Amino acid sequence: MTRLFAMAGYVYQSAAAIILIFALSHLLPAAAYTSFSFTLASSQLLCVLMFEWLQLAGLRFLAAAREKEAARLRWSLFAAGLSSAGALVVIGSCASLASALPTGIIALGLGISVLQGLTDLYFLSVRLSDRLGIASFLLAFRATALLAGAAAGAAISGTAEAALLGVSAGHALGLVAALAAYRTPLERVSLQTMLADWGDFSRYGMLAAAASVIHLSVPVLLRIIVIGRLGATGAGAGFSIALDLLQRPFWVLNAAIHTVSYPEVVNDFEHGTGAKSVQSARRMFEFMICTTLVLLGGLVGFIPDAARILVPHESLGGFLETAPAIAAFYFLHTHLQATIAVVPHLEKLATRLVLVAAGQLAIVVALSLVAASAGLSPRGAVNCASLATLATILVALGPTLRFEAFPRGSLVAQALVAAILIGSLGSMPTEPAAWLGGKIVIAALATAIIAWRGDFLMLTRRS
Repeated sequence: MTRLFAMAGYVYQSAAAIILIFALSHLLPAAAYTSFSFTLASSQLLCVLMFEWLQLAGLRFLAAAREKEAARLRWSLFAAGLSSAGALVVIGSCASLASALPTGIIALGLGISVLQGLTDLYFLSVRLSDRLGIASFLLAFRATALLAGAAAGAAISGTAEAALLGVSAGHALGLVAALAAYRTPLERVSLQTMLADWGDFSRYGMLAAAASVIHLSVPVLLRIIVIGRLGATGAGAGFSIALDLLQRPFWVLNAAIHTVSYPEVVNDFEHGTGAKSVQSARRMFEFMICTTLVLLGGLVGFIPDAARILVPHESLGGFLETAPAIAAFYFLHTHLQATIAVVPHLEKLATRLVLVAAGQLAIVVALSLVAASAGLSPRGAVNCASLATLATILVALGPTLRFEAFPRGSLVAQALVAAILIGSLGSMPTEPAAWLGGKIVIAALATAIIAWRGDFLMLTRRS
């Protein structure tokens, strides 16, 4: 039941993020929403740049550590996190002197990066202290605080700055709640031991984090290329809404699966037999591939109907034109960044991760620039980015194939059929309400069948 609760918490977090995007698209003018969206995306990029190496190192080392060793590693991890936060503030403040952006926007972006990085790091330590239920509750609480804070700021002031201030407050509340809910065991260590731990963290974590930064840069640069052509218009806002909205379900689902399954995969890889390691990795691959397939079908089938109700009229055309292509892009981008990277992470092949990410970035930017120069629509530019990402996946498959943790073909085929079925529901009318209800029931049944067939929550572990 704890795993079920954890997945429900991540679904709630995703739903809250989607509601926030729709709410802000109504509460903020198109130009203000575009500014908010770009600032938030940039702050998340900074967060990954400064804290992702610690997230990845903590997940890789803490998941396989015994109790006493874990307490020592947490002390070193938190000390490194505070140091990264200080460095981000100092470097960001100095860099802001040469920026044309308003000082308030820059300060809020830096604050969000610091608060999100420290909060995520503490949430990770709670999860890896075998407190999955508490960690899931904290994630849901923070999602609620982010939704309430950003929506309140936008409603009161109607500016991007006010909405960003609400996001900062949401992260701060999440961190305070985490500290109150559970104090992770710590063991103070000497400076020499801490520096040795930092060396271990950095050798693996910084290269792995560099790959994450590069992957995160792909949609940011794609946004810059397309918005540079469209400008701060309704079509540009619609594209930004689609880019913000459709990354969330994939990102949250991937985070949920990693939270539930990846610590077990790491532990089996480090301490189990070869067969057990392959089996746990196979289950995780099945989980990721099948659920994201069904999610892609759901987005294609239902997001257009929801958009006609929730997306502002001036942005609706740009949203509907690009949403299906962006959903397909994020499906591929998620699997390149997460699924294809599992085995290299286990084997600590961090340099390979960087090369793969850099290859994707170079090809995506090149093809998108060519598409924009040739006058292709934003959808055409996104399709080019998807083709580039698919090509990178095929090139990067080597370690995963050699590991031989192959998902069951029959299960993947069933998930594909379910995704096609759910996606085809988008061609059905939503009026009267009975039709919409019927579509929801069909999609829910198809999703439940795939979840049961794959035993994804492992309520009854397969032998």
